Amino acid sequence: MRFLRQWGRFMMMGARAHAVWEIEASNRIVRDKKRLLILGLLLVPIILGGIAVAGSEGEELPQFLGGKKAYSPAFFTTGIFVASILIGLGAGLITGCIGAGGGFIIAPALMSAGIRGIMAVGTDLFHIFAKAIMGSVIHRKMGNISIALALIFLVGAILGATAGGMINRILYEINPVLSDAFITTIYVIMLGLLGTYALIDYLKNRKEPDASGDAHGGKTEGVEMGNLPRRIQSVKIPPMVTFDQGLVPGGRRISAVFLVLTGFLVGFCAAIMGVGGGFLTFPIFVYVLGVSSLTTVGTDIFQIVFTAGYAAISQYAVYGFIFYTLAMGMLLGSLFGIQIGAMVTKVVKGITIRGFYAMAVLAGFVNRAFALPGKLAEMDVLPLSKQVTSVLDAIGIWAFFLVIGVFAVWVIGTFLRNMSTLKGEEVLP
Repeated sequence: MRFLRQWGRFMMMGARAHAVWEIEASNRIVRDKKRLLILGLLLVPIILGGIAVAGSEGEELPQFLGGKKAYSPAFFTTGIFVASILIGLGAGLITGCIGAGGGFIIAPALMSAGIRGIMAVGTDLFHIFAKAIMGSVIHRKMGNISIALALIFLVGAILGATAGGMINRILYEINPVLSDAFITTIYVIMLGLLGTYALIDYLKNRKEPDASGDAHGGKTEGVEMGNLPRRIQSVKIPPMVTFDQGLVPGGRRISAVFLVLTGFLVGFCAAIMGVGGGFLTFPIFVYVLGVSSLTTVGTDIFQIVFTAGYAAISQYAVYGFIFYTLAMGMLLGSLFGIQIGAMVTKVVKGITIRGFYAMAVLAGFVNRAFALPGKLAEMDVLPLSKQVTSVLDAIGIWAFFLVIGVFAVWVIGTFLRNMSTLKGEEVLP
């Protein structure tokens, strides 16, 4: 039980750190006319695709690059685009308001809408890659990046993303249902641990007088190190990499082996789950490897661009596992959802936000947990009838979208009711 709590806490740290990146990227895009223009250009293929499909008069649609056929409509329709915006909006509201990764709900939402898990993963990765490219400020953060550390980390990340993408594709070729079951199981475990920790955290802190504090996780660690990072840095397996020279006299040194292994884990999880891997980089770098938070933030920005881009394009796009229309709709919805959510934190107590986050993550857990028996029954692993699996699946879908929908309505309603306050009047401390 102690291990599960520690792992849940570890994942929460990562979710908060990744949300900080998403919020900063959203701010840079929305507040910059040139970046908004780039977003508009990214939407052009959707418009042209819609025109092409409208004029095809029922002709058979072309296959995806790589010979794979569409597993859901790969062309523009108003319904598809609106649905993708709403999914992105929900994820953005969670990220902006709660300060923890709302991207965790994207794959469950897409799979609940009938999209194959492998396409949900590829689409989510492409959406993250587009956001990273548009919101990147690597040139401003270069002073906080150890180039050697970042490049060695990326060697592992590319290997991990390749392995993760290959596993997903091999499982899909064996049986599409097996692929869905695998991805669903990963999300059940991850969301179960994260949701349980979030609920325990909420219940423990709801009666404390200062429980309305920072919902975004407070300050990050500086250059302090615990016992585990000290032991890891004491291992002198060459080549050694020096970093944090500007923060610690003489800098710190770590074996490249640990950086490659960390990169492999991050890239592997990114390619398997479609969440970019950013939720692992921060806690591993700071609390396991002993890298300062300043260097970690800069490196995380650097790695998200390349890890998500490599995984999305080389492991999914060229094989036909990306739904471009959904990716761009989610990007558009999440950008503005994050803006609204971030403003609502000024007028809502932090403990209330923690409670909603626990509910949202557990709703995602219930959604995937109730979908899993149906996947296993399709493979004849569980002796369940179609009626039973349909009922379980429906319960998971309704519970998920009901919780996310109520949360979205509450956030937007709170925003509209407090517009005058948010324009400059007194806000909650």
